[in-house]
Amino acid sequence: MNSDGIDRARGAHEKPTMANQRTDSKGSGTISVTLVRSPIGFDRRQGEVVRGIGLRRIRQTVTLKDTPAARGMIHKVRHLVSVE
Repeated sequence: MNSDGIDRARGAHEKPTMANQRTDSKGSGTISVTLVRSPIGFDRRQGEVVRGIGLRRIRQTVTLKDTPAARGMIHKVRHLVSVE
């Protein structure tokens, strides 16, 4: 209770959080990623990110869990992949 005699739950004044379009999973919780360009000729680390995603060949598609880590990897090589 506070000095007014009103018992307020902790966090009662917090604003509701809005869904973030970049990080909202849109229901399914998975992302399909396809390699459309070769990482040869780009920074070596970008090739390592492509391999870390699980892509080996052009036009190969993998399905990933929709997590911030996966989205970060996709963002680093967004010019080499397409996302569905």
